[in-house]
Amino acid sequence: MRIKVCGMTSPQQVHQLEEMGVEFAGFIFYPKSPRYVFKSMPANEIKQIKGKINKVGVFVNADADEVLRTVDQCGLYLVQLHGDESPRICEKIANYVSVIKAFRISDDDHIEWKVRDYYDAVDMYMFDTEGAGYGGTGKKFNWELLKGQNIRKPFFLSGGITSEDAENLKAFQKETVAKDLFAIDINSKFEIMPGMKDMEKVKGFVEKLKIKA
Repeated sequence: MRIKVCGMTSPQQVHQLEEMGVEFAGFIFYPKSPRYVFKSMPANEIKQIKGKINKVGVFVNADADEVLRTVDQCGLYLVQLHGDESPRICEKIANYVSVIKAFRISDDDHIEWKVRDYYDAVDMYMFDTEGAGYGGTGKKFNWELLKGQNIRKPFFLSGGITSEDAENLKAFQKETVAKDLFAIDINSKFEIMPGMKDMEKVKGFVEKLKIKA
C-alpha cells in the first residue's frame, strides 16, 4: 500500500521517509497552517531534495499562477488542492502538473455527487474529514460512507489516521471501493510537534502496512 506523509518541514526527515519506502512527502504551502513549509525551508532547499520519493505541494485556494510558479521553484511532482477550488481552476493547474483534489467528508455527504463535477478536471481525489478549517482536524470521517461507492478514479484516504489503524486499513483494502484506493495519507497523529514527525512511529506504521496480508 502506498503511503504519503504530509506536513514535512525537514529535508533530513524526508530522506528518512524515502529509506523506509514511503512514496510521497507532502509540503504545505498554506500560510495559515502550523506546518507552512516556507517557515522552515526555502524553495531552493525543497527543490534540492532528490530521490525516489515524490514531492507533493499542498495548496488552499491559491491563485493558479502562484501554484504553477511554486511547482517550478520547488520541483514538485504532484499538487494537492485542499480548499474550495473550482473544477475550472483545477483543470488549469492539471494541464501543467498532476492534481489531487481533496474533499472534506461529513456524515451526510453523498460522495459520488460531491466529486462528479471534478471527474474530468483532476487526476486523483483525496477524502479527508470535514472540519472548521482546511484539513488537519486529526479526526477520522466515517469510512463506511465509501463502501459501495464507485469512485472510478484513484484516491487517497486521509483524516486522523493513527498507528493503530494498520489492521483497519488492511480490512478496508478488501472492500470493493478499494480497487481505486491509491494511497494512505498520514500527518498529525505521527508528530512530536507540528511539522516534526515521530519517525519511529512512522516507521512502525509503514512496516505494518507494507507487510503482505
